[in-house]
Amino acid sequence: MTKPAPREDAPIEDVPIGGEVIRLGQFLKFAGLLDSGGNVKEAIIDGYVTVNGEVDRRRGRQLQLGDIVSFEGRRVRVCP
Repeated sequence: MTKPAPREDAPIEDVPIGGEVIRLGQFLKFAGLLDSGGNVKEAIIDGYVTVNGEVDRRRGRQLQLGDIVSFEGRRVRVCP
């Protein structure tokens, strides 16, 4: 996996989660950015995932409404 350059100009997709918080690992799968727990773990540990523009290596990080998660040039926002 090669690290893509951050794309701050990429459109932001809204992903409703039906609540107020969700863990980062769960959200990556729910939003369709990754398809398996193994891939999620690897992408997060290797620093390929950003939350609000900063690398976060915690799969269990609690995302809040409005947080923006980026992976491989896609940006998605946590929505109610």
